[in-house]
Amino acid sequence: MAQVVVIPVLSDNYAYLLVDEATKTAAAVDPVEPHKVLDAAKALNVHLTHVLTTHSHFDHDGGNEEMLQLLPHLTIVGGKNDRASAVTHEVDHNDVVRIGALEVRVLYTPCHTPGHVLYLCESNLFTGDTLFIAGCGRFNGGTPAQMHHALNTVVAQLPLDTKVYCGHEYTTNNLAFAAAVEPANKAIAAKQAGHRRRLSRCRRQLRPSSKPTHSCA
Repeated sequence: MAQVVVIPVLSDNYAYLLVDEATKTAAAVDPVEPHKVLDAAKALNVHLTHVLTTHSHFDHDGGNEEMLQLLPHLTIVGGKNDRASAVTHEVDHNDVVRIGALEVRVLYTPCHTPGHVLYLCESNLFTGDTLFIAGCGRFNGGTPAQMHHALNTVVAQLPLDTKVYCGHEYTTNNLAFAAAVEPANKAIAAKQAGHRRRLSRCRRQLRPSSKPTHSCA
């Protein structure tokens, strides 16, 4: 069974530990601040075997070289043609990476970068800068057709109970933008109100607020 540990990094990024509870083996997703990630792994007493890189921007792959220096046995995974830092194993759509007894499926979503990938393990989806809460990533040379395919074909085919673990905490700004575009949309207003309440609770408890099923109750 998979356990996901959320690790706030930089000013608004999220790194993650994906842990196989049966074997105490783990992967780090976008560990841009290695020591924070390694401290979390040490606290859980888990053995890191992989880094899962969503894409080739410094705020996501910027810790890869240091991770490999500190733990030379690591497999650094990244999407094909993305040229992410220190990658030792390139992956393509529907490839599978094994973390202990866990199977992590790769979903190829080029747009934000040429080889951006998502990682799906059980019901947990790590989306990097393709999908945020209430928004999506900049195209950065990609095309609307690519992002449409990523969101409405690749992601949309997943079960509705899939938990989204995105790369940044942009929820407040994304909802504000949506409300400015559709000021009469009651669903957006309700999401804004709910997010403000959740954010207030999370801040009081020093907890991240990113994923949509995260209640902080």
